[in-house]
Amino acid sequence: MHLETTGRLTLPTDLDMIDETIRLKELLGADALRDCDGTLMPQELLDQNAKIYATYYTTRKDNDWAMKNPEEIQQEYLISDRITAKDTQLRIELMKGFHTQQLKVNTIDSPKRWWEVIDRTTGEIVPADQWEYDEASGEVVIETIPYHQYTVSFLAFLIWDPVHMYNFITNDWKDAPHQLTYDVRQPKTQAYVKEKLKKWCEENPKVDVVRFTTFFHQFTLTFDDKKREKFVEWFGYSASVSPYILEQFEKWAGYKFRPEFIVDQGYHNSIFRVPSKEFLDFIEFQQIEVSKLAKELVDIVHSYGKEAMMFLGDHWIGTEPFGKYFANIGLDAVVGSVGDGVTLRMISDIKGVKYTEGRLLPYFFPDVFTEGGDPIGGAQDNWMKARRAILRSPLDRIGYGGYLKLAAEWPSFIEQVQKVVNEFREIHANMQDTKAYTAPFKVGILNCWGNLRRWMANQVHHALWYREIYSYVGVIECLSGMPVDVEFITFDQVREGLDPDIKVIINAGDAYTSWSGAENWQDERVVCAIRRFVDQGGGFIGVGEPSACQYQGRFFQLSDVLGVDRELGFSMSTDKYNELNSNHFILEDTPGEIDFGEGKSRIYAQGENYQILNMDGKYSRLVVNAYGKGRSVYFSGLPYSPQNCRILLRAIYYAAHQEGEMKKYYVTNVDTELVVFEKTGKIAVINNSKEPKKTVLYVNGQLKKQLDLAPMEMRWENL
Repeated sequence: MHLETTGRLTLPTDLDMIDETIRLKELLGADALRDCDGTLMPQELLDQNAKIYATYYTTRKDNDWAMKNPEEIQQEYLISDRITAKDTQLRIELMKGFHTQQLKVNTIDSPKRWWEVIDRTTGEIVPADQWEYDEASGEVVIETIPYHQYTVSFLAFLIWDPVHMYNFITNDWKDAPHQLTYDVRQPKTQAYVKEKLKKWCEENPKVDVVRFTTFFHQFTLTFDDKKREKFVEWFGYSASVSPYILEQFEKWAGYKFRPEFIVDQGYHNSIFRVPSKEFLDFIEFQQIEVSKLAKELVDIVHSYGKEAMMFLGDHWIGTEPFGKYFANIGLDAVVGSVGDGVTLRMISDIKGVKYTEGRLLPYFFPDVFTEGGDPIGGAQDNWMKARRAILRSPLDRIGYGGYLKLAAEWPSFIEQVQKVVNEFREIHANMQDTKAYTAPFKVGILNCWGNLRRWMANQVHHALWYREIYSYVGVIECLSGMPVDVEFITFDQVREGLDPDIKVIINAGDAYTSWSGAENWQDERVVCAIRRFVDQGGGFIGVGEPSACQYQGRFFQLSDVLGVDRELGFSMSTDKYNELNSNHFILEDTPGEIDFGEGKSRIYAQGENYQILNMDGKYSRLVVNAYGKGRSVYFSGLPYSPQNCRILLRAIYYAAHQEGEMKKYYVTNVDTELVVFEKTGKIAVINNSKEPKKTVLYVNGQLKKQLDLAPMEMRWENL
C-alpha cells in the first residue's frame, strides 16, 4: 500500500501569512490554498505549486451596484409581532424587534399586492381596503375587531448581507463597510453579474477553482434590534423572494402567491413544519430557476478553463443538492462545513459533481482561538464524528477555513491537524475507491421530506446543539457511520409502495413535526401499508413520538405495531401493568445505564407481545414488540454516543431478523467500531473515545484478534 503524504488538503491564507502558509503547506502536504471572507490572497502564493481557490460572491462585495439599483436588492418576507387589538383600530409597527441596519421595509412595490394582514384569532385575511400603510411612522393601520390578534406579513430589503453581518459581529470588525446584497435573478443585475464574472476570470488567470459562496439566495438569517440572531433557518426560503420572482412563480404554478406560503403563521416554513403543497411548489420552482441560472455562471467559469465549486451554505437556497435539478448545474465540486457525521454525509453523498470537500472544524475564528477556548478538543471531537462517516461515504478532500494566523499560534493544534490529515489519506489508501461492507438490507428513514432533505432530519441550523432535538439527531448521527445503506423516504412513497430492499423503517421526531409526520398518520393507506410491511416480516423502529397524531382513541397510530402509546391524560382511568425484563439481544453489549436524552415521558407498553427493556418509574423507555412475522423497537430518545450507536445497530439487526449477520464483522467494545473493505482486504478498527480501549475483533463469527487501542486510534488489520 502506497500512503500519500501530500494532497487532498486545502488551507486558508492571508496577505500577512506568506511564509507561514508555505511552511504549513509543506508540513501538512496541502495541495490547495484558499482565501476566506475578510482575507486576501497574496501574489507570492499565487505562484506556489498549489491549486488556488478564490471565494467568489455573486450577490455581494459590490456596494456601488447595489446602491445604484436599490430596487434590485435582495428581499425577505418578514412577519410582524402578533398584536392584540383593544379597539376598532390598531397600529402595528412593522420593524419592531428587527435590526434596521439589516432590513428596510420595501415601499417600492405595492404593499396591497404583496403584503398580507391576517386576523390570527380567526385565521382570515383582512381585506386590503381595511388597512393602510403609514410610511411616515412605519406602521400599518388596521380596522379591527376588539381583542382579536393581528399580524402583518411584508417584504423588506436586505440592506446588510446576513453572513457578512454575522462575520462582522463574530470577529468584531470595526471599519468594514456593511455589504449590501443584490438579487442576481433580476434582469439588470443578472446581465451585470455575468459580465462581471467574465471580467473577473480574465483578471485572475492564476485562480484554478472559483468557489461560489454560493449562488443567489441566502438561507433565512434575521437579526433582532440588539444584533442577536432572531430567526435562523438553514433550510429557509424566506429570503428568496421578490415581486419579480413571485410573478414568475404565479405563471408557472397557475395560482396566486400568498405571503403565508412563506411566513406560514410566523414559523417561516421551518423544516420542522409539514410542508404545504404550495411551499413544495415554490421550492421546486426555485430549484428549476436557480439551477438554470447557476449553470450559466458555471459555463462562464468553464470557458476560462477553471473549475466551479459551490459552498453548501450561505446563499445555497434553491440549489437543493439532493433535488431533481442539481446535477444540471454542471459543478465540478461541492464544499461544505463538517460539524459531525451527519453534515459530512450531507456533503459526501451528493451526486452530480466530480469531487466533494469538507471544511473541518473548528473554523479559525477568534471566538475559538482565544484564552479559555479549546480548539484542540474541538478538532478531536469533530474528527471522531467525521471519521466514522468518511469510512462509510468518503469525502474526496478536506480543508479548513478562517484566519490562518490564529491557528498558527497554537502549535499543538497544528499537530492535531497533522494527525487528521494523515488518517484521512490513510483511509483513501486502504479503501482505494471501493465501498465499505454494508448489511444485506436497507434502512428507510420515514418523514415528510424524504430524499430532498437527505441527512438533514431534525436539524435547525446544521450541527448546532439544541436541547429539543439532540435525542433525534442522535439517530441519524449514529446511522452516518453504520454498516447500513440508508434511504430517506416520504409518506407518498409509502402510499405508492416500498422499495423491497428496505427491511427496517425508522420514524423519529416530535408529534406534529415533519419528522414524525402529523396528519399523514390519519391516512389509512399509510398505516395499513406499514402494518402490512411489519406483519409480513419487516422491522419498524420508533423514536420519541413516532406515528403520533391524536385520532380515534390513540396517540401513536401504530401503537399496535410498536406495543406502546403515550399517556396524554385521556386514559388515566385505564390501569397499566408494565414490568421490566431487560434480558434481550439489543442490550447484550450494554450492562449499564442507557442515555435516552430528552426522551419522552409517560410511555406505556400495551398489547400482548411486548417486552420492556428499560423503564422510568412505572413508564417505559425501551420496548420491543412482535407483530405478525415482524418486529418493532421503541426508544423514548436516542442521543449520539458510542454506546447508543451499538444499541441502535443491534436494534436494527434485531428488527430485520438478521441477528446472526451482525457478527459477520464485529468488535466487542461499544466504544470501538469497525469498517471492512472486502475488495482491498482491509479492516479499520476505530476507537471513538479519548481513553485507551481493549476490544476483540470477530470475522465471520470467529474470534480473530484482541486489540489494545490508544485514545482515538484507527488501526488497520488485514481481512
